[in-house]
Amino acid sequence: MRRWNGWGDDATSMDLNPGARAMMAERLGPGHPGQDADRKKLLKKVPASRLPKHNLIQLDADTRFAMAFGESYGDWIRKRFGEVPPVPDGVAFPESREDVRTLLNLAQQNEWIVIPFAGGTSVAGHLDCPVSERPILSLNLSRLNKLQDLDTDSQLATFGAGTAGPDIEAQLRPHGYTLGHFPQSFEYSTVGGWVVTRSSGQQSLRYGRIEQLFAGGHMETPVGPLTIPTLPASSAGPDLREVVMGSEGRFGVLTEATVRVTPLPGHESFHAIFLPDWDSAENAVRTLVQRKLPLSMMRLSNAIETETNLTLAGHATVIGAMEKYLALRGCGEGKCMLMLGVTSDERTAKFALKEARRHLAYFGAVYIGTAMGSKWAANRFKGPYLRNTLWDEGYSADTIETAVDWPRVKPLMLAMEQTARDVFAEYGERVHAFTHLSHMYPQGSSIYSQYVWATAPGGFAPNFERWQKLKAAVARTIADHGGTASHQHGIGRDHAMHLDVEKGPLGMATLAELCRHFDPKKIMNPGKLLQDGGPWAK
Repeated sequence: MRRWNGWGDDATSMDLNPGARAMMAERLGPGHPGQDADRKKLLKKVPASRLPKHNLIQLDADTRFAMAFGESYGDWIRKRFGEVPPVPDGVAFPESREDVRTLLNLAQQNEWIVIPFAGGTSVAGHLDCPVSERPILSLNLSRLNKLQDLDTDSQLATFGAGTAGPDIEAQLRPHGYTLGHFPQSFEYSTVGGWVVTRSSGQQSLRYGRIEQLFAGGHMETPVGPLTIPTLPASSAGPDLREVVMGSEGRFGVLTEATVRVTPLPGHESFHAIFLPDWDSAENAVRTLVQRKLPLSMMRLSNAIETETNLTLAGHATVIGAMEKYLALRGCGEGKCMLMLGVTSDERTAKFALKEARRHLAYFGAVYIGTAMGSKWAANRFKGPYLRNTLWDEGYSADTIETAVDWPRVKPLMLAMEQTARDVFAEYGERVHAFTHLSHMYPQGSSIYSQYVWATAPGGFAPNFERWQKLKAAVARTIADHGGTASHQHGIGRDHAMHLDVEKGPLGMATLAELCRHFDPKKIMNPGKLLQDGGPWAK
């Protein structure tokens, strides 16, 4: 069963070994475990619904409460400490685009607020209910979860927008295909969510980001349906797929997505490689990705993350022996680990790995093999479960990500980590900050930083304050270095205040005009993507 106040299935966990516990205590001091809230008591705080009875809408407190949260740290501590936010007044589970149309018409007529919901994995505040005098309807798309059509000649598959990652792959594999989109939230996130937040999967180097995978689809907007046809290419004006991608529920509800699928690969393997230091590692992966070899993934950890991952792996004797060997080969203190994915037919895979290893050798790389890579692949979606364990030990964790051109990667990476240290130093606390590059392009790279700190005593308020300061300070650092407000998690409410730096006044006005065009009564997911109260929101 899925946890109501933590990540994932309650039958799955990630343990901290003694070495990892010692690292946390040394780097951060003692943790501060808190007393978790009781869900039954929280349900009693849910106010009565303001919506009338309707055969498509559920009004019970239990269902409504479950739709009020995503998976951001702010959502997390609200649930853990018992801080009940505004909740939707009702939840609908449409089973067709016709149901969605009926519900949108109803909301439009009565000026209800509508918040689309599917996997509930947002870490950017996409699902927050505003404080509003208008009733709020949550549209849960999880029943739109079927493969509707598969065109093997064109390699196109159409899914209901609420189809989660495992269900997509389970429905494609019997036909010999894969979508290949594997974000860390793969267990629960959905194809519709991926499209409207511009998601990126772990093997985007082979399969592409969702922008390359999304071929067309159907969106129900408050003013009518918008169908995007599937075309291999077109010069017929601006691409309307771009109106749908990244729209975050502001223009309407995506009900179907047609995606480009790929035959299942004959070979897939993941390889661990170490490089002596960050500068050699960054130069190695930059020049490697610019060669455009048929690799599926490059994931480069900086020295702090490398040390952290090796500690978390346990098996201290084996890891210790490997580190001695690496030191003899020139990869001692400051070493960085690269995880390399090779996914293709056997012949191409052999060629790609050989050429990648030849290239990396010029930068002092030491090849370790597939044992660590296989372990990574087996646990690739379990990383978020560590948040549950850390919480129980009295520690908090969050991530902040961006992307930037290559000359700015190192300065921004270092600045993001230092900014976090400076924020927590104001409270007399420390933070364990570490980073990896998870998606690389010839032009630049994403930067994915993780932060762990001791949970503050005192419940919701002090922890929320520290988290907000962390997010705001790191976001300013990102903007100062020319990074994007979000590489793969979307904007939501949490990042909306920083979008104008990237888009500029005319760009923001353009987005606002699209909102007015598709949603003249302002019922769709207010406050997300475009911040409420901005000059463009009038």
